[in-house]
Amino acid sequence: MTSSRRLLPLGASLTRGSFATDQIRNGFLTSFRGFATVTSSESEAALANLEAKYAVALPECSTLDEEITKIRREFELAKQRFLNIPEAINSMPKMNPQGIYVNKNLRLDNIQVYGFDYDYTLAHYSSHLQSLIYDLAKQHMVNEFRYPDACFQFKYDPTFPIRGLYYDKQKGCLMKLDFFGSIEPDGCYFGRRKLSRKEIESMYGTRHIGRDQARGLVGLMDFFCFSEACLIADMVQYFVDAKLEFDASNIYNDVNRAIQHVHRSGLVHRGILADPNRYLLKNGQLLRFLRMLKDKGKKLFLLTNSPYHFVDGGMRYLMEDSFGLRDSWRELFDVVIAKANKPEFYTSEHPFRCYDSERDNLAFTKVDAFDPKKVYYHGCLKSFLQITKWHGPEVIYFGDHLFSDLRGPSKAGWRTAAIIHELEREIQIQNGDSYRFEQAKFHIIQELLGRFHATVSDTHRSEACQSLLDELNNARQRARDTMKQMFNRSFGATFVTDTGQESAFSYHIHQYADVYTSKPENFLLYRPEAWLHVPYDIKIMPHHVKVASNLFGT
Repeated sequence: MTSSRRLLPLGASLTRGSFATDQIRNGFLTSFRGFATVTSSESEAALANLEAKYAVALPECSTLDEEITKIRREFELAKQRFLNIPEAINSMPKMNPQGIYVNKNLRLDNIQVYGFDYDYTLAHYSSHLQSLIYDLAKQHMVNEFRYPDACFQFKYDPTFPIRGLYYDKQKGCLMKLDFFGSIEPDGCYFGRRKLSRKEIESMYGTRHIGRDQARGLVGLMDFFCFSEACLIADMVQYFVDAKLEFDASNIYNDVNRAIQHVHRSGLVHRGILADPNRYLLKNGQLLRFLRMLKDKGKKLFLLTNSPYHFVDGGMRYLMEDSFGLRDSWRELFDVVIAKANKPEFYTSEHPFRCYDSERDNLAFTKVDAFDPKKVYYHGCLKSFLQITKWHGPEVIYFGDHLFSDLRGPSKAGWRTAAIIHELEREIQIQNGDSYRFEQAKFHIIQELLGRFHATVSDTHRSEACQSLLDELNNARQRARDTMKQMFNRSFGATFVTDTGQESAFSYHIHQYADVYTSKPENFLLYRPEAWLHVPYDIKIMPHHVKVASNLFGT
């Protein structure tokens, strides 16, 4: 359950092509008419008056005023079309929230070995777990690190953090970055206060994080980072409000040490097992998936950083409604490895030790073969491959942490599957008419702004030009804010920024995950011999559908 940190590889991200919004090359007046599918009689009348007002045929634009008049006309017509959600949106395909999304082609018939992490891969937790981790870490900071007693009053806020944020240990800012390493303009916080664009530029000089600045950033990438990000922000805010001097790196180090302590000391494990009904989410489809793999002759192994007693207690609870005997979950796995110490497991040469669960101690004999009836601790990838003879692309490993779980296997030639629990909710939001309508509005306004800036220079703006520019910018910001609020009020969506760019988190998924999905059992929706292909028309994350304005053209 412990996590690792990795700096954003900004140099590498710059080589990736841009995922700019689709450019609309057709006439906008035609496109906007497509929005009139469902309108009231009053809206139709207002629209007819606008079209009559601007119906005078314009000659080929040769002056600034004529082009601005065209942009104004199309914007006014668009605002009338924005009054109702068009029926055309209903014809758009909806993505499957339980789908498997592909970054690299994968033939399942080639996979003979399936490996799994435990936490947030096989075992999924309720939202109560983040509050438990937050409270235990907060108490440790007050009791052991002598933070002020006032910190006891802090409460975990589930509406604040998302996965994939970065913390600047030098400046104390918690931020969301895009694919190219630029700070999200509305996603940078100092404590719990959102910084303005001017404040961001004052602190960093530009929104783009340079190579030197990137060295001070730490990524919060696994599912346990929610409580960590929230506690960091709350601690910074406390010192700001109390007008006390503090070092931002000390705040991070102390919070991180406290989070690590509650995991390694077993406090979190004991809390979960003491009340599994509160923290663990049962899922009968998981057992069905694992049994299907065994019936197909596949080999299964469990590789986790958690101690065996915690994994055993959790798996017994998860499987108790499906098995006659609570300990039968062990029959599903050919190898069980606990306390693996990932990501060091993939690069070290630590030996495996056989673990005696009844005596709670480690054997001293050398491990040169794996017994399905035994449990193993520590070890390393090199020894694992030598013992099992499971090599390269015949192995797929499932995990939730892009660095600790998947980076090592991907470099070793294994296939990798990222389990991203929040994917289901984000796809459900993206499938909604409200989100798609706002996205189409955003793209239309973005195109009008592009035409405006291509026509009018900063030094030659009339009052009418500036008025139009302000209206367009305000309309675009409203569309951005509306979409952002659908996901998370502070940082928006996990996978994309407010401007439609891929997030830095998405970049790492591209790097280390061949496929990604919300739960391992989603593979039940596909034939065991299926070929999973990268979409031919991919422009952003495979699960993300872009709603272009010309979709509504007639």
